[in-house]
Amino acid sequence: MTNGVPARPSDPAGGAPAGQNSRAPLPRRPRLVVLDGLRILAALAVVCYHYVSGAERYWLADGLQTFPTLRHVTNYGWLGVDLFFLISGFVICMSSWDRGLGDFFISRVTRLYPAYWFAVLFTSGILWVWQTSLPGPTPAKVLANLTMMQTGLAERDIDGPYWTLWLELLFYLLFAVVVWRGVTYRRAVVFCVLWLITSAVAWTSGGVVAQALSPHYSMYFTAGIAIYLMHRFRPTPVLWGIVGFSWLLALYGLSPRLTSISYSIGEKVYWPVAAAVVSASFAAVIVVGLGWLNRVQWRWLTTAGTLTYPLYLLHAGIGYAVIYHLSRIVPKYVLLGGLIVSMLVFAWLVHRFVEKPVAARLKRGLSRGIADLRRGASDPPVREARHPLRVDLLNVAEPPAQRTPQP
Repeated sequence: MTNGVPARPSDPAGGAPAGQNSRAPLPRRPRLVVLDGLRILAALAVVCYHYVSGAERYWLADGLQTFPTLRHVTNYGWLGVDLFFLISGFVICMSSWDRGLGDFFISRVTRLYPAYWFAVLFTSGILWVWQTSLPGPTPAKVLANLTMMQTGLAERDIDGPYWTLWLELLFYLLFAVVVWRGVTYRRAVVFCVLWLITSAVAWTSGGVVAQALSPHYSMYFTAGIAIYLMHRFRPTPVLWGIVGFSWLLALYGLSPRLTSISYSIGEKVYWPVAAAVVSASFAAVIVVGLGWLNRVQWRWLTTAGTLTYPLYLLHAGIGYAVIYHLSRIVPKYVLLGGLIVSMLVFAWLVHRFVEKPVAARLKRGLSRGIADLRRGASDPPVREARHPLRVDLLNVAEPPAQRTPQP
C-alpha cells in the first residue's frame, strides 16, 4: 500500500506499472468527493473575484473602492481558473480510460454544451433587456458564441468566463489523439512530456500551432494527468518529475498574467501571494490523488460540485447587471451575499431542469449517430420503399361484383 493507493509491480522493460493495458477492472475506489469540493471552491473564488475586485465600475460607489478590505483576498480569486485546469486534466484522463473516441466525444459534448447554450441565450437576453454600461451583444456575436468557437472566429465572448472553454476544447482536441490510440500509462506519460516540451518551445511563438498548444496553461492539464496516473497506479519519479516541471512552468507564467490583472482591477497583485495560491492548488489535487482524503464522503460536496459549471457560466454578466441596477438601493454586503446565494440557487435550477434533461437527450441522439459510424457503412441504413405505382397495383382489391338490376 502506497499512500492509500494499491501498489503495483513495475514493468522491468519500461518502468511503467504492470498491467497497464489490461482490460480487467481495477478495484473499486471511493468517489473522490473532495475533488467536487475543490471545484465549487474554485468557482466561488472566481465569483468573488468578479463581484468584488472586477466589478468596481458596476457598483457605482462614491469612494475609490467598494470593498477595500475584502479585496485583499478576492484580488487572487482569478487563480481559481488554474485549479479548474488542474482538475480538468485529472478528470479527463480518468473518464477517458478504456473509452473509444466516439464515447469520448459524446461525453465532452454532453458535458459542455447544454448548460453553455442556455447560459449564452439567457445572458444575452438579460444584457439586451437590462443593459449596463456596456452595450448588449449583437446577433452575430450570439451565433458565434453558441458554437463555443468564438475565439477561433475572432469574435468576442458574450461573458468573460467563456475564454477558458476555448482552452478546454483545445485540450480535448490534443488528448483525443491519445484516446484514439487507447489511453494507457505510457501513452499518457508520453503525451504529457511532449506537450510540456512543445509548450516551452512555443512560449513566445505566434501562429495557429502555438495557440493550439496553449503554452501558458498546458502545464495545469499535464500536472492533472500525471496526478491521476499516481492515483490509478502509484507515484513514480517520472510522474513527480512531470508534476514538478509543470509547477515550475506555472509559477514562471504568473508574471505576465499579474501585470494584466493589476491593470484590469486597478490595484497591484503580488507574485509571492499568487505563487502560494498556485502551489496550494497543486498540493490540494496531489493530496486528493494520493488518496489521503478518501475517507471524506460528504454527499453535499457532490451536490455542490454539480453547481460548479452552471455557476461559472452564469454568474458574471448577470451579476454585473444586478449590481449595476441595485447597488444604489441595496446595502453592498447584503447585495453581495444575496447575489452569491441567488446565483447558487439559479445554478442548481439550471443543472436540474436544463443541463440534465438536455444532456440526456443529446447523448441519445449522438449515440445513435456514432453507432451508425461504427457499423462501418458510408451511409446509415435506408428503409426499402416500394414504388408507389407498384404498391397500388399489388394492393388493388377486386371490385365488388355488380348486381344485375332487377326489372
